[in-house]
Amino acid sequence: MSAVPASETRLPGVHYARREDHRLITGTGAFTDDLRPEQMLHGHVIRSPHARARIVRVDLSAVRAAPGVRWVMTSDEVIEAGGGSLPNSFTFPGRGGTTQQVATMPVLALGQVLFVGQPVAMVVADTAAQAQDAAEFADIEYEELEPVVTPDQALAQGAAQLHPNVPGNLSLHFESGDEQAVTEALARAPLKSRHRVHTQRLVGFPMEPRAVIASHNAATGITRLFTPSQGVTGMLKSVAIASGVPAEQIEVLTYDVGGSFGLRSNPYSEHALVVLASRHLGRPVGWTGTRSEVIVSEYQGRALTLDGSIALDRDGRILAIRFDDIIDLGAFSAGPSSLIGARNLSVTMGGSYRIPALYMNSKLVYTNAVPMAAYRGAGRPDIAFAIETLLDYAAHEHGFDPVALRRINFIPPEAFPYKTANGTLYDLCEFHRTLDRALELSEWSGFEARREAAAQQGKLRGIGLACYLEASGAGAVPADTVQGDFNEQGQLTIYGVTGASGQGHETSFATIVEQELGLPAERVRYAAGHHGRALMGNGTGGSRTLYGAGSAIVELCARIREQAQALWTELGGAPGSSPDLASWIPRLDATQRARLSAEGKAQSGSTFPNGTHVAEIEIDPATGITDVVRYVAVDDLGRVISPQLVLGQLQGGVVQGWGQVFCEHAIYDERGQLSTGSLMDYALPKAGCLPAVQAEQIQARTELNRVGAKGVGEAGCTGSIPALTNAMMNALRRQGVAAMDTPFTAARVWEALNPAA
Repeated sequence: MSAVPASETRLPGVHYARREDHRLITGTGAFTDDLRPEQMLHGHVIRSPHARARIVRVDLSAVRAAPGVRWVMTSDEVIEAGGGSLPNSFTFPGRGGTTQQVATMPVLALGQVLFVGQPVAMVVADTAAQAQDAAEFADIEYEELEPVVTPDQALAQGAAQLHPNVPGNLSLHFESGDEQAVTEALARAPLKSRHRVHTQRLVGFPMEPRAVIASHNAATGITRLFTPSQGVTGMLKSVAIASGVPAEQIEVLTYDVGGSFGLRSNPYSEHALVVLASRHLGRPVGWTGTRSEVIVSEYQGRALTLDGSIALDRDGRILAIRFDDIIDLGAFSAGPSSLIGARNLSVTMGGSYRIPALYMNSKLVYTNAVPMAAYRGAGRPDIAFAIETLLDYAAHEHGFDPVALRRINFIPPEAFPYKTANGTLYDLCEFHRTLDRALELSEWSGFEARREAAAQQGKLRGIGLACYLEASGAGAVPADTVQGDFNEQGQLTIYGVTGASGQGHETSFATIVEQELGLPAERVRYAAGHHGRALMGNGTGGSRTLYGAGSAIVELCARIREQAQALWTELGGAPGSSPDLASWIPRLDATQRARLSAEGKAQSGSTFPNGTHVAEIEIDPATGITDVVRYVAVDDLGRVISPQLVLGQLQGGVVQGWGQVFCEHAIYDERGQLSTGSLMDYALPKAGCLPAVQAEQIQARTELNRVGAKGVGEAGCTGSIPALTNAMMNALRRQGVAAMDTPFTAARVWEALNPAA
């Protein structure tokens, strides 16, 4: 296996925006499919063609006899090797003290299949082509059964029960808040509104397809697993559960990752299968998914319906909000899907507003679709979408200005720290500042003139805003730890757990060190997750890496500073002075440098990024095509370490929000077949879909972590989905369109504007 390229190899005289850029733009990165060990065998997965069926008979004798085939795995081989099911990450208590009923996905189908694309068997052969050709000889007889494709079908009386332990296909009936208080407020309120949003199923589409390589060392008993991931410790634990191989006999390695968005935080069947195959065959085994496989089998995102009710007094002050939610889990519980439908939807259901009474009740339902799991924001964009569109709907219904309605209900600065009616504690937010600046940058007050000018050209103009608030990830382990050592050239290497999938960890962590220690960023190297050191920490997810691992790095710098000062004094440094680390450390001997080695540890919980996004759109009523003509984002992300990285994260998130609002949709037909199974049918954002995002940050620092940052990973999509939707409805309502679900494709917009046609 080739060595991983050094990130410090750079072209002379060239300025790179990020430390990572040189290797990534010159094709010298180390993605999983680049790491091909000698004598590697190749796997191919045989998948279910049916949404729901009983497996009557499996005859793979011809597959086993095909040229180049080394092993064929079914559920029997997986069970014999000790493998089981892919783990579910979270469970929650249900309404009335009920217990959540969980159905996890077997590594390979066991007696039945429950979605199109579910793995049934794996063929391992000398080449990928031989494995794929051999799979064509599989003789598998299915008894096709009636599927339940939607949650409504799954919950209907008499619906087929998909799992024997889950009556009525209801995994969890979750609740948060005070139902009685909300019911009473809605009963007495002079003004009420009700509005439903449906966030359609989305396919994640990281640029790097899912890939896994396992290489077993019989002498040590260790199997090394190379795969894109969002954290090697979490992946290790989950792969051990799925494969049945003890965690101490597996080493997970992740180098460069071409995007993740939540999809790389949990293992798939292929992870366990290549581990078992490599241990059985004594050879490295790899599998890389095609785009077709990724579309049909990768965990999907969103798939939520939120039905909101709001109670207002005559001045527009919010008295109560209630949400009744349906979460489509797909065929199995996968990774954090229960967390999305329970905690992540409820924790910020009050948004940016002072609301006396809150209540949420969510039903998590199994259907015959691909399992749902984390996708950028993991429920947080969905609840922000529901709140902000509900407010716009209520403002329109009762004659309030949407800006004034938000302003009168903001939690005021003097109320912080503020505990919401369902128990979430916000530390510090300055909603008025982001709103005022966004209105100024977007020239909100001049919009009606622009609307009139567009009308003169036969176009429909709309403007919308969203004053979102979200909660960053709480973390799966109690603390993040890092270690740091200096080499003889004075370069500091920081060892940590979390690795990047495009966020720029190497750049941002080096910047923190430069700010805290004065050591130039180019003298800092970050080694993620595969360095043989026992460290605790969380992977990427929930916008927490910068302030989670970053806080540990701040602590590391403090310890290095203390130890360097003590050594400086011992070596005769001038009293009251401090060493210049960049020039001083290379003069130390090995023993002295070793005294500067240190560990940093920090505990960091959730933070609350927030902001105001404003979108302005223009619709051509003749075609239904919509152009976004202006987009403004003013965000409170706490302390900003790298403005350039923040802008990149915001732009990427806004574009993903655009994709959800205007084009992306994973559609299943009545038989549970995926109608959007290729890029001919599933539309993705393209270059030019948005103008430049005009972005500013107010940086109200948080005291919840040592960095002072709140996180940026989900801000773009959390703000853009409701802002773009509100802009569309601002234009469409004037044409008599009262409500419309995303996506606003050209065809659907045209049909809404031309109902008679």
